[in-house]
Amino acid sequence: MKARLLWLAMGLSAFLATEVWADPIRMHYPVSDAESPVLEELARQVQDFARRWREHFLGRASPQERPLISLMLRHRKELDLSAEQVRDLEQLRSEYERERIRSEAEIRIAEMDVERLLEAEPVDLGKVKEKLREIERLRADLRLARIRAIQEGKKLLSPEQRKKLEALLAEPYPTGERPRRS
Repeated sequence: MKARLLWLAMGLSAFLATEVWADPIRMHYPVSDAESPVLEELARQVQDFARRWREHFLGRASPQERPLISLMLRHRKELDLSAEQVRDLEQLRSEYERERIRSEAEIRIAEMDVERLLEAEPVDLGKVKEKLREIERLRADLRLARIRAIQEGKKLLSPEQRKKLEALLAEPYPTGERPRRS
């Protein structure tokens, strides 16, 4: 049954692909002035999503800024965490996540403000500069909050648990997940 569905999906994909590629008019669809801002906004959102995806999965941060609290919780048995430590780590992670969500929303709003400022004619470079500095300050504050949460999480561990954590981090894939091969 699964094989039949797979063949059906592959066949349908091949059919749709040939229909699209066979019609050169669809490939070079002209964009009107009214559609252009919408497509530019879509492109910006896709780029923003790709940036956030890369940062989340590939990481922008140094090894000391990895998601250590989540890693500690995932390996609670290996680290021999007490119930109190687990509770405190979960609280730290929750507080950081709330702050991260709030900060990312503020950054997105500020980015929208920059776009609005750039649409003006002439562009007020002073206001743009101020808004860009605000965005970078928000990003720096968020990164500092992450580092602070990680350091507070490490303080909750005993010296033995820190050694176990360091050993886990020395492994090629400390999260326990191996990359998939295609």
